[in-house]
Amino acid sequence: MPERRCVITGDVSPAERLVRLALGPDGSIAPDVHGKAPGRGAWIGVSRAELEAAQTKGKLKGGLARALHESHIAIPDDLGARIEAQLQRATLDRLGLESRSGTLISGNEKIETAARKGQVRLLLHASDAGEDGRKKLAQAWRVGDDAEGSGREGLVLPVDRGTLSMALGRENAVHLAITDARAADRVLAHLSRWQFFTGWSRDAANRDSDPHASPPAGEEKTGTAPAGTAASDAF
Repeated sequence: MPERRCVITGDVSPAERLVRLALGPDGSIAPDVHGKAPGRGAWIGVSRAELEAAQTKGKLKGGLARALHESHIAIPDDLGARIEAQLQRATLDRLGLESRSGTLISGNEKIETAARKGQVRLLLHASDAGEDGRKKLAQAWRVGDDAEGSGREGLVLPVDRGTLSMALGRENAVHLAITDARAADRVLAHLSRWQFFTGWSRDAANRDSDPHASPPAGEEKTGTAPAGTAASDAF
Protein backbone atom coordinates (compact mmCIF):
# COMPACT_ATOMS: atom_id res chain seq x y z
CA MET A 1 0.00 0.00 0.00
CA PRO A 2 1.59 3.34 -1.04
CA GLU A 3 2.25 5.88 1.69
CA ARG A 4 2.31 9.65 1.48
CA ARG A 5 3.37 12.52 3.72
CA CYS A 6 0.96 15.21 4.88
CA VAL A 7 2.30 18.58 3.69
CA ILE A 8 0.96 20.28 6.82
CA THR A 9 2.03 17.97 9.66
CA GLY A 10 4.80 15.97 8.00
CA ASP A 11 3.21 12.74 9.25
CA VAL A 12 3.18 9.67 7.00
CA SER A 13 0.14 7.44 6.40
CA PRO A 14 -1.28 5.09 3.77
CA ALA A 15 -2.53 7.18 0.85
CA GLU A 16 -6.08 5.87 1.23
CA ARG A 17 -6.33 7.61 4.59
CA LEU A 18 -5.33 11.00 3.23
CA VAL A 19 -6.81 13.52 0.81
CA ARG A 20 -4.95 14.40 -2.37
CA LEU A 21 -4.77 17.99 -3.61
CA ALA A 22 -4.19 18.22 -7.36
CA LEU A 23 -2.21 20.97 -9.07
CA GLY A 24 -3.86 22.32 -12.22
CA PRO A 25 -2.01 23.60 -15.30
CA ASP A 26 -2.75 27.17 -14.19
CA GLY A 27 -1.32 26.59 -10.71
CA SER A 28 -4.72 26.21 -9.04
CA ILE A 29 -5.21 23.65 -6.28
CA ALA A 30 -8.30 21.42 -6.28
CA PRO A 31 -9.34 18.48 -4.08
CA ASP A 32 -8.97 15.02 -5.61
CA VAL A 33 -10.41 12.65 -3.01
CA HIS A 34 -10.27 9.64 -5.35
CA GLY A 35 -6.59 10.32 -6.09
CA LYS A 36 -7.03 9.92 -9.83
CA ALA A 37 -6.59 13.40 -11.28
CA PRO A 38 -3.69 13.70 -13.75
CA GLY A 39 -0.58 15.68 -13.04
CA ARG A 40 1.15 16.53 -9.80
CA GLY A 41 -0.47 16.49 -6.40
CA ALA A 42 0.22 16.59 -2.68
CA TRP A 43 -1.49 15.08 0.35
CA ILE A 44 -3.09 16.24 3.59
CA GLY A 45 -4.13 14.25 6.65
CA VAL A 46 -5.75 16.88 8.88
CA SER A 47 -9.25 17.96 9.82
CA ARG A 48 -11.04 20.82 8.09
CA ALA A 49 -10.44 23.08 11.08
CA GLU A 50 -6.71 22.31 11.01
CA LEU A 51 -6.58 22.78 7.24
CA GLU A 52 -8.25 26.18 7.40
CA ALA A 53 -5.99 27.28 10.24
CA ALA A 54 -2.94 26.24 8.22
CA GLN A 55 -4.34 28.03 5.18
CA THR A 56 -4.85 31.25 7.14
CA LYS A 57 -1.29 31.14 8.52
CA GLY A 58 0.24 30.38 5.12
CA LYS A 59 1.48 26.98 6.28
CA LEU A 60 -0.58 25.12 3.69
CA LYS A 61 0.76 27.20 0.80
CA GLY A 62 4.31 26.76 2.03
CA GLY A 63 3.91 23.01 2.36
CA LEU A 64 2.39 22.70 -1.09
CA ALA A 65 5.12 24.86 -2.63
CA ARG A 66 7.83 22.63 -1.16
CA ALA A 67 6.11 19.35 -2.06
CA LEU A 68 5.20 20.39 -5.59
CA HIS A 69 8.32 22.48 -6.28
CA GLU A 70 6.01 25.22 -7.49
CA SER A 71 5.98 28.80 -6.19
CA HIS A 72 2.94 30.06 -8.10
CA ILE A 73 0.05 28.28 -6.38
CA ALA A 74 -3.54 29.48 -6.12
CA ILE A 75 -5.53 27.97 -3.24
CA PRO A 76 -9.30 28.62 -3.24
CA ASP A 77 -10.64 30.24 -0.09
CA ASP A 78 -13.32 27.54 0.18
CA LEU A 79 -10.94 24.59 -0.20
CA GLY A 80 -12.16 23.03 3.05
CA ALA A 81 -15.78 23.16 1.93
CA ARG A 82 -14.87 21.66 -1.44
CA ILE A 83 -13.03 18.76 0.18
CA GLU A 84 -15.89 18.10 2.58
CA ALA A 85 -18.40 18.06 -0.28
CA GLN A 86 -16.28 15.60 -2.27
CA LEU A 87 -15.81 13.31 0.74
CA GLN A 88 -19.55 13.31 1.38
CA ARG A 89 -20.29 12.57 -2.27
CA ALA A 90 -17.74 9.73 -2.36
CA THR A 91 -19.25 8.10 0.74
CA LEU A 92 -22.83 8.40 -0.46
CA ASP A 93 -21.83 7.07 -3.88
CA ARG A 94 -20.20 4.09 -2.18
CA LEU A 95 -23.39 3.40 -0.22
CA GLY A 96 -25.33 3.62 -3.48
CA LEU A 97 -23.05 1.06 -5.12
CA GLU A 98 -23.45 -1.32 -2.18
CA SER A 99 -27.21 -0.85 -2.35
CA ARG A 100 -27.27 -1.77 -6.02
CA SER A 101 -25.02 -4.78 -5.43
CA GLY A 102 -27.31 -6.10 -2.71
CA THR A 103 -24.94 -5.75 0.25
CA LEU A 104 -26.89 -2.85 1.80
CA ILE A 105 -30.35 -3.17 3.29
CA SER A 106 -32.67 -0.59 4.85
CA GLY A 107 -35.86 -0.57 6.88
CA ASN A 108 -36.27 -1.42 10.55
CA GLU A 109 -37.83 -4.85 10.07
CA LYS A 110 -35.37 -6.05 7.43
CA ILE A 111 -32.39 -4.87 9.44
CA GLU A 112 -33.67 -6.33 12.71
CA THR A 113 -34.30 -9.71 11.07
CA ALA A 114 -30.85 -9.78 9.45
CA ALA A 115 -29.21 -8.58 12.67
CA ARG A 116 -30.78 -11.32 14.79
CA LYS A 117 -29.56 -13.87 12.26
CA GLY A 118 -25.99 -12.59 12.63
CA GLN A 119 -25.89 -11.23 9.07
CA VAL A 120 -25.13 -7.55 9.78
CA ARG A 121 -21.53 -6.38 9.50
CA LEU A 122 -22.02 -2.63 9.85
CA LEU A 123 -24.99 -0.66 11.19
CA LEU A 124 -25.56 2.95 10.11
CA HIS A 125 -28.12 5.59 11.13
CA ALA A 126 -29.14 8.95 9.70
CA SER A 127 -28.24 11.92 11.90
CA ASP A 128 -31.92 12.51 12.68
CA ALA A 129 -32.74 8.87 13.47
CA GLY A 130 -34.58 8.43 16.76
CA GLU A 131 -32.65 7.11 19.74
CA ASP A 132 -35.19 4.34 20.39
CA GLY A 133 -34.84 2.99 16.86
CA ARG A 134 -31.05 3.07 17.03
CA LYS A 135 -30.97 1.24 20.34
CA LYS A 136 -33.46 -1.41 19.23
CA LEU A 137 -31.48 -2.30 16.12
CA ALA A 138 -28.18 -2.17 17.98
CA GLN A 139 -29.52 -4.63 20.54
CA ALA A 140 -30.67 -6.99 17.77
CA TRP A 141 -27.20 -6.73 16.23
CA ARG A 142 -25.48 -7.63 19.50
CA VAL A 143 -27.86 -10.51 20.15
CA GLY A 144 -27.38 -11.93 16.66
CA ASP A 145 -23.61 -11.86 17.01
CA ASP A 146 -23.66 -13.10 20.61
CA ALA A 147 -22.01 -9.82 21.57
CA GLU A 148 -24.18 -8.64 24.47
CA GLY A 149 -22.18 -6.33 26.71
CA SER A 150 -19.87 -5.27 23.88
CA GLY A 151 -21.38 -1.79 23.67
CA ARG A 152 -21.64 -2.07 19.89
CA GLU A 153 -24.15 0.53 18.68
CA GLY A 154 -23.39 1.28 15.06
CA LEU A 155 -22.56 4.62 13.55
CA VAL A 156 -24.53 7.85 13.20
CA LEU A 157 -23.81 9.43 9.82
CA PRO A 158 -23.17 13.17 9.34
CA VAL A 159 -26.26 13.51 7.09
CA ASP A 160 -30.01 13.28 7.70
CA ARG A 161 -32.58 10.88 6.28
CA GLY A 162 -33.50 13.25 3.45
CA THR A 163 -29.95 13.30 2.12
CA LEU A 164 -29.59 9.53 2.52
CA SER A 165 -32.92 8.83 0.83
CA MET A 166 -32.02 10.99 -2.14
CA ALA A 167 -28.56 9.44 -2.47
CA LEU A 168 -29.89 5.87 -2.35
CA GLY A 169 -33.10 6.42 -4.27
CA ARG A 170 -35.04 4.95 -1.37
CA GLU A 171 -37.91 6.41 0.57
CA ASN A 172 -37.24 7.33 4.21
CA ALA A 173 -33.75 5.80 4.51
CA VAL A 174 -33.20 6.21 8.26
CA HIS A 175 -31.32 3.03 9.19
CA LEU A 176 -28.92 1.10 6.95
CA ALA A 177 -27.05 -2.16 7.38
CA ILE A 178 -24.17 -3.69 5.45
CA THR A 179 -24.33 -7.49 5.26
CA ASP A 180 -20.91 -8.24 3.79
CA ALA A 181 -17.60 -7.77 5.64
CA ARG A 182 -15.65 -6.54 2.64
CA ALA A 183 -18.44 -4.16 1.72
CA ALA A 184 -18.32 -2.81 5.28
CA ASP A 185 -14.60 -2.17 4.85
CA ARG A 186 -15.21 -0.37 1.57
CA VAL A 187 -17.82 1.89 3.16
CA LEU A 188 -15.65 2.62 6.19
CA ALA A 189 -12.67 3.46 4.00
CA HIS A 190 -14.66 6.42 2.64
CA LEU A 191 -16.64 7.19 5.77
CA SER A 192 -13.64 7.34 8.11
CA ARG A 193 -11.93 10.01 5.97
CA TRP A 194 -15.13 12.03 5.80
CA GLN A 195 -15.71 11.79 9.55
CA PHE A 196 -12.14 12.66 10.40
CA PHE A 197 -12.06 15.68 8.11
CA THR A 198 -15.35 17.08 9.43
CA GLY A 199 -14.68 16.19 13.07
CA TRP A 200 -17.91 14.19 13.25
CA SER A 201 -17.69 11.59 16.04
CA ARG A 202 -21.17 10.51 17.10
CA ASP A 203 -20.89 6.89 18.23
CA ALA A 204 -18.00 4.55 17.53
CA ALA A 205 -17.70 2.98 14.08
CA ASN A 206 -18.51 -0.43 15.47
CA ARG A 207 -18.61 -3.32 13.09
CA ASP A 208 -18.55 -7.11 13.17
CA SER A 209 -14.96 -7.92 12.26
CA ASP A 210 -14.05 -10.48 9.64
CA PRO A 211 -10.86 -12.24 10.83
CA HIS A 212 -9.76 -12.64 7.21
CA ALA A 213 -10.29 -9.00 6.22
CA SER A 214 -7.80 -6.16 6.53
CA PRO A 215 -8.47 -3.52 9.22
CA PRO A 216 -10.74 -0.80 7.87
CA ALA A 217 -9.15 2.46 6.95
CA GLY A 218 -9.51 5.09 9.62
CA GLU A 219 -9.32 2.86 12.69
CA GLU A 220 -5.90 4.36 13.34
CA LYS A 221 -5.57 8.10 13.59
CA THR A 222 -5.39 9.70 10.16
CA GLY A 223 -2.08 11.42 9.53
CA THR A 224 0.05 9.07 11.64
CA ALA A 225 2.31 6.18 10.71
CA PRO A 226 5.03 4.06 12.33
CA ALA A 227 8.30 5.88 12.78
CA GLY A 228 10.92 5.33 10.14
CA THR A 229 8.49 4.79 7.27
CA ALA A 230 9.55 6.31 3.95
CA ALA A 231 6.96 8.08 1.84
CA SER A 232 6.59 10.58 -0.97
CA ASP A 233 5.59 14.18 -0.27
CA ALA A 234 3.91 14.50 -3.64
CA PHE A 235 2.63 12.22 -6.38
